[in-house]
Amino acid sequence: MKITELLTKNTILLNIDGQGKEDAIDQLVDVLFKANKITNREEFKAAILKREEQSTTGIGDGIAIPHAKVKAVREAAIVFGKSTSGVDYQSLDGQPAHLFFMIAAPEGANNTHLEALARLSGLLMKQEVREKLLHAVSADDVLEVINFYDQEDEEEQDVSNKKNAIVAVTGCPTGIAHTYMAADSLKAKAAEMGVDIKVETNGSGGAKNVLTKEEIENAVAVIIAADINVEMERFNGKHVIQTAVADGIRKPQNLIERALKQDAPVYSGNGGKSENSGADSSGRKGFYKHLMNGVSNMLPFVVGGGILIAICFMFGYNSFKPDDPSYNKIAEALMTIGGGNAFGLIVPVLAGFIALSIADRPGFAPGMVGGMMAASSGAGFLGGMIAGFLAGYVVVLLKKVFAGLPQSLEGIKSILLYPLFGIGITGFIMLFAVNHPVTWLNKEITHWLTGLGTGNAILLGIVLGLMMSFDMGGPINKAAYVFGTGLLANGVYEPMAAIMAAGMVPPLGIAIATTLFKKKFNKEDRDAGKACYVMGLSFITEGAIPFAAADPLRVIPSVMVGSAISGAMSMAFGIGLRAPHGGIFVVPLVEGGALQYALAIFVGAVVTAVLLGILKKPVKSE
Repeated sequence: MKITELLTKNTILLNIDGQGKEDAIDQLVDVLFKANKITNREEFKAAILKREEQSTTGIGDGIAIPHAKVKAVREAAIVFGKSTSGVDYQSLDGQPAHLFFMIAAPEGANNTHLEALARLSGLLMKQEVREKLLHAVSADDVLEVINFYDQEDEEEQDVSNKKNAIVAVTGCPTGIAHTYMAADSLKAKAAEMGVDIKVETNGSGGAKNVLTKEEIENAVAVIIAADINVEMERFNGKHVIQTAVADGIRKPQNLIERALKQDAPVYSGNGGKSENSGADSSGRKGFYKHLMNGVSNMLPFVVGGGILIAICFMFGYNSFKPDDPSYNKIAEALMTIGGGNAFGLIVPVLAGFIALSIADRPGFAPGMVGGMMAASSGAGFLGGMIAGFLAGYVVVLLKKVFAGLPQSLEGIKSILLYPLFGIGITGFIMLFAVNHPVTWLNKEITHWLTGLGTGNAILLGIVLGLMMSFDMGGPINKAAYVFGTGLLANGVYEPMAAIMAAGMVPPLGIAIATTLFKKKFNKEDRDAGKACYVMGLSFITEGAIPFAAADPLRVIPSVMVGSAISGAMSMAFGIGLRAPHGGIFVVPLVEGGALQYALAIFVGAVVTAVLLGILKKPVKSE
């Protein structure tokens, strides 16, 4: 597919007005919306801004490539924009951005679309392309430049027999632009320096130009320029430079020179996956990162299973006995699928992926087995967490124990030794030291929660509400969320309802405040407030973060009060929720009264909005 099939005359904007980042984004999104490329302007803009929060897409050299892959995209498209005066885009080099390529990719983007987008990213690394685009005076000029340079990818070099060759891996969270720009930047600089290099790209379409075992063994060093986890076990014994994908774009010469000098530690094979100097792309480290890896992979089972169970009760489920008057075959099937199977996998999947995060693939099987033992014994979510960390660190220890084995036995480690000893040791510890005490503790916690009086239930709702809004997506927020999801497997559904209600309040309260108290917010904030309606209704608490970062002393107390009220009301009403996500879309499925639940969310959001209206000072006239 040619790039100009995605970039057309009606998606070219030659004059961007204004000098602010969000002004430019607004105008580019408007072009997409008017060209009928996106179905929901606010949803797409929210996705663009969320990507910008991870790291700026202003890559330097006057270029910005805002991009998003989201359901709101009707068909893959590219918008070209140009600003003669320049836009302060918070670019990596601190210079204004003049050339903009906004990339819109649907969630189901096919490989031909992704390959075209990857080629565009590569084109922009060429100075002559940028110069010609800067001097383009018409849409035809822009298309002519792109068409001239849009060539099929050249055949990838085989470096398995090259001396002083370097291998590299690039990847970014979206996998659309930065992944390929970093790869092209490294390849271009290597060619200029006379260095042989092969770069594997981990993009949206999957890994391309995958490094072979021979190429890795022959390489003098490995460069990992990625903001995502990369399979690392294959680089055992090699000098590995781990850095951000932005450095692959901006500092290719420095990385190549370091690689040639082997100025990097030797990878020991004990970590499993790259972690960007110990943290994932969100900056999470250690225990928290491993736990979130387990929780994020567990969630689809909880969400799908929970909603199916809720629908089951809508069908009037009461009994599985065919001779019972209340028996319903569809309800039985839904309960079997959601409760018996999806929920049955929650704890093993949690444990398996925690162990995978700690010890890479050798940890996965011991983690799954440990999680299954926790689930079958009644140790539940707490037991699964323990099993995951136990299995992961048991395998890390085994890697050190077996590190001295002869090279000829290297192949049997993953296929025989790690599974055998990992599963065996984890299983014995779970069976004789973990399951019984944790099962007792799990039952005591469940009994305490189910027996809470109204006063204590309200207090719990207040605490959960405060936790959800204190750091809005950070460790404290996630701790409350993990607490709620863990209780679902134990049949305690009220805390989860309070948690979701409280988590919806911060962005909704801010959105209402920007609507009711317009004089307290500038135009940029008011526009961002519109996106907060969507994020709040969708239970994306992180939508409030930009407002909290800009004015923490007023915003954070306001959202905490609103969330605490919402959580308290939900617990007081006795609302239960079996699905840990979905926002407004699962409100009809709550147990105990959908209208009361909606009221709890609404009251909390209004309280937050009113507090913001009182506390914030009017902005200077625009």
